[in-house]
Amino acid sequence: MATKRSVNTLVGNMVIAQSGGPTAVINQSLVGAILEAKKHPEIRKIYGSLHGLKGLLEERLCDLRKETPANLELVARTPSAALGSVRKKPTPEECAQIFQVLQKYDIRYFFYIGGNDSAETTHIINEEARKAGFPIRCFHICKTIDNDLRENDHTPGYGSAAKFVAQAFMGDNLDNRSLPGVKINVVMGRHAGFLTAASALARVWPDDGPHLIYLPERPFSMEKFVLDVQEVYAKYGRCVVAVSEGIADEHGEPIASKFIKETDSHGNVQLSGSGALGDLLAREVKEKAKISRVRADTFGYLQRSFVGVVSEVDAREARQVGVMAIRFATRGDVTSGSTAIRRAPGRAYKISIECVELSKVAKETRHMPDEFIAPSGHDVTQAFLEYVRPIVGELPKIGRLKMVPVPKKD
Repeated sequence: MATKRSVNTLVGNMVIAQSGGPTAVINQSLVGAILEAKKHPEIRKIYGSLHGLKGLLEERLCDLRKETPANLELVARTPSAALGSVRKKPTPEECAQIFQVLQKYDIRYFFYIGGNDSAETTHIINEEARKAGFPIRCFHICKTIDNDLRENDHTPGYGSAAKFVAQAFMGDNLDNRSLPGVKINVVMGRHAGFLTAASALARVWPDDGPHLIYLPERPFSMEKFVLDVQEVYAKYGRCVVAVSEGIADEHGEPIASKFIKETDSHGNVQLSGSGALGDLLAREVKEKAKISRVRADTFGYLQRSFVGVVSEVDAREARQVGVMAIRFATRGDVTSGSTAIRRAPGRAYKISIECVELSKVAKETRHMPDEFIAPSGHDVTQAFLEYVRPIVGELPKIGRLKMVPVPKKD
């Protein structure tokens, strides 16, 4: 995307940091930003803050200009946060301390790679800087495997995590077909079911799982869940289930929160740190549906930084949002913002990277739209599959024996 340059140029140093859950392509955004920043003379030194805001508060910085292009490209292809990550919401007192550090190192460009909580943090720092009259450009670089950032069609990190989920369910479905029973997999997704919904890509033949998909966007009933499993089991002699960690009852209370009380600095319950939800669901099916072979797995952190399962589209777009954040910041016509991926209308897959207001992305999340969720409430629609396929890319090809029967001999 072409960007215009302005005479309203701010000269100084830059700091970039990573926050929230890592992804398989978060370092593409980091490297894209570093390499683009080197092209802009108004950006002098390029600092990396270790473990997000924590690094700034402790003055734990590294000189990213010292990194060779070859090593940067290797890091770009490496999952997880190369600078280290953090979950931290700054207090007004910490913002004042951060400004002291920014002034001390003459930092005029601040970039934070993360999800909606990271966008909120960037917004807080930007607002405090504005009140203090501190000249700085604050930009959030979008990422999250949950795919729940507002203003975005989809977010970097989602495509690769969705590819992992799809391939994991392909394998689990084959395993379940070989040794029939009920298999329940709990997938990340606090408020949005995009990642759990990607499990539907695993289906190759009509009887393939996941046979049931439960999302946070629809109220979860334990009684209905057991009946659904019984119905599928009666039809196929087996059942594969995809469940979002954020499924909630009719009052909006997450089922998992009844067992997990730990929260982070943004007030989020740590839903991924336990297999309690999967164990509960498996126990309910075993006891109430009277099915003996029931197993449950919680994918947990495996989804975020799995080496070798990366969507090419995801990696490319993650690099682009890092590049565009630098270009937006150095144009001079905006002093803060967040990168957002927008999809062009039409059947052909085409995107653009836009700059949107921080306040429109910060804190709040978006959900799976109704047209992506089947009327049954436990499946997805063709519209969702058409939406997600170009983001995930090609999946492995698998086969099935024709099982031509041999006549029995007399």
